[in-house]
Amino acid sequence: MRVLIYKRTHNGDPDRLGRFGIHDCMGSVRNHEFDAVIGVGGIGAEAQANSIDGQINWIGVGVHKAPLRGGRGPIITFDHFVEYGIDGPDFRSVAPQLANQIYGGRVRHQILDGVDDEVKLILSMAEDAPPSGGRGQQRRPKAKPNGCQKRPKY
Repeated sequence: MRVLIYKRTHNGDPDRLGRFGIHDCMGSVRNHEFDAVIGVGGIGAEAQANSIDGQINWIGVGVHKAPLRGGRGPIITFDHFVEYGIDGPDFRSVAPQLANQIYGGRVRHQILDGVDDEVKLILSMAEDAPPSGGRGQQRRPKAKPNGCQKRPKY
């Protein structure tokens, strides 16, 4: 299993329906091949201002990609999606070694081949979660013209 893990600075993408890329965040990174995504709050000023710093913000397992009109990459929905917003579990407490790896350098995103116990634990938090609400849409969504930008907290 390949898992994309990336640091976030704001909420809003994925949206509440679980559509990753709806605001074109992480652009071409969404083109890479992976089976699951873990979004974690960064530790910088913007993530702190948006109250997501150091948290597991969302988890998506079972990737489904579809074109995003005007986007830099596809829109992605999931078989299992859980979104914590600003109330996610502390990343360092759940996965200390992985958190050190992600926060210890200038890593923005990383694709992990295979999964260790920490990644398995995080992914298990989504195993009973429902699918993304945007699955099976008839119309292709359109990316926001300004691309990824700061979104309001929710």
